[in-house]
Amino acid sequence: MSLGTIHYEKPTMTNKQPVKSPSTISSLDDLAKLANYSLMNTLNCDPDGTENGADHMPRQVFSGHYVPVTPTPIQDPEYIAHSKDFFSELGFTDDMAQSPDFMRMFSGDISQAPQPMRKVGWATGYALSIYGTEYTQQCPFQTGNGYGDGRAVSVLEAVINGQRWEMQLKGGGRTPYCRGADGRAVLRSSIREFLAQDHMHALGVPTSRSLSLYVSKTDTVQRPWYSEGSRAQNPDMMISEAVAISTRVAPSFLRVGQLELFARRTRKNEHPKAKDELEKIVLHLIEREYKDVIDKQLTSTLTTAEKVLLLAREFQNRLTSLVANWIRVGFCQGNFNSDNCAAGGFTLDYGPFGFCDVFNPQYQPWTGGGQHFSFMNQPNAAQSNFHMFCLSLRSLLASNQDDLKALDEIQSEFSQVMQTQLDKMWAAKLGLDIDLDLHEGTLNTEADKQVSKALFHELVSELQTLMLQAPLDYTMFFRELSNIPDNISSLKKSFYISSTQDTQETDMRWEEWLAKWKTLLNRTCGENAMAPRSIKEISKQMKLVNPKYILREWFLVPAYQQATGGNYGLIKELQEVMTNPYAEQSKEVEDKYYRLKPPEFFAVGGTSHLSCSS
Repeated sequence: MSLGTIHYEKPTMTNKQPVKSPSTISSLDDLAKLANYSLMNTLNCDPDGTENGADHMPRQVFSGHYVPVTPTPIQDPEYIAHSKDFFSELGFTDDMAQSPDFMRMFSGDISQAPQPMRKVGWATGYALSIYGTEYTQQCPFQTGNGYGDGRAVSVLEAVINGQRWEMQLKGGGRTPYCRGADGRAVLRSSIREFLAQDHMHALGVPTSRSLSLYVSKTDTVQRPWYSEGSRAQNPDMMISEAVAISTRVAPSFLRVGQLELFARRTRKNEHPKAKDELEKIVLHLIEREYKDVIDKQLTSTLTTAEKVLLLAREFQNRLTSLVANWIRVGFCQGNFNSDNCAAGGFTLDYGPFGFCDVFNPQYQPWTGGGQHFSFMNQPNAAQSNFHMFCLSLRSLLASNQDDLKALDEIQSEFSQVMQTQLDKMWAAKLGLDIDLDLHEGTLNTEADKQVSKALFHELVSELQTLMLQAPLDYTMFFRELSNIPDNISSLKKSFYISSTQDTQETDMRWEEWLAKWKTLLNRTCGENAMAPRSIKEISKQMKLVNPKYILREWFLVPAYQQATGGNYGLIKELQEVMTNPYAEQSKEVEDKYYRLKPPEFFAVGGTSHLSCSS
């Protein structure tokens, strides 16, 4: 199931029209009737796991797809927020988020979950690779058998309106994969993730979803963080922070790193069931995330090898589309390892993420991430993850050289597929209704097509150079451009530059670029176009792919600072604004949230950059 997307050819806002449930779910008892635990019912349990889930200390997990774990409840939970949009889509009543039994379960106490819900959750292991290099150093046993969900505990699978959803507590306490940590998430990081998931869905970017957010009124943990005004790269002090649990929801939380783990065990022949477990989890992934696509290919008659090849091609399509969407909205994931890459092709990790203010191809919000995970390098990171994905599938195709060759061909196409997605994305941001592969409808000869494509790539390249030199705010620039201005005056609203720094030469270069852009625009709205569009129509479509409001870190900081004192008003305000990111909202909202980053926030730890601590 798609978790929401903006279609570049004909941008839509369908994600802001919640699917109405045919029935209302108003209590945990209602929800319990929809419980359906496919992962625990069909995959292998860790043979060393405990039946009651009392398994909270670091240990090696040698086999099995999951470990039964009971989450550790936070004490004295207090309601902060729930996703009203997602509740509406699921058919949940809003008051359920503050009902005692719902709060109890989704703040970690599942001991009283109504039947047929289970009173034990589960955690999963996975492997780590960074840019195609396998790592085991982060595992405390140096084997890779201790790496996995260290503080994420899934507590429910339910089929709601025909769609399967897995509900997972972030900060649900220790698991065997906790590597000695406390298994908790703090209020600060939980607010960031909760709001970001709601925001990304509203932006039309495939993502895990937010359900609810609760904070403990008494439990705290120590975390490294930045002193006020610190410009250090890494935290310079320890602070006490309230613990919280946010519930994130997705069709599954299967990762590329999970497939990697079982593929490594198969290659090394670590135990007799290794290959069987690899095949099982790959087929489970298809069932959970790709069933609709592969059903179209008459799944019942397909061999495992045929399913695997279809899976590889579809994941490539989803992954490249996802990364193009990230760049479209200015999002940098920050830590795009294979274990943070959802095998369903959606945004999963909201640890060191950020939205770029000043356009910078090398923007990286995480101090430990390096340039390999920077904003415009995310396509390369995705390609590395896809390489590990394909490598993980090879053992299932090893008996047939033709199948391996077909997989290699799919993998070799990644760069081309990625570039096509990026071309479509830039064309959409610029309002160009041009099929960059076929150019049907506007051009007549092959020569025309090649000229048009060259002009387009030149236009995008020049724009990126100008944006970098200005410098300018990425989001505001494209939103102002969406008005299709007569000259560059209104675009300067997005420039981080004083009037004394403006030069006639710079203005001239921008005006020249603007003229080139309008020349290409005229090809789709002029007399020679087969499907002419008015300037008004082009502007409207551009505003459906170029958001006005972005969840900037300097908006989030005061929200979680106020929340530490029990004031959740700014969280609710941000939730309302950021779930309508394309809308022209009130003058008050515009003045507050549609503006350049103030100078005092640049280079400040915890605002312009942050560590991965949470």
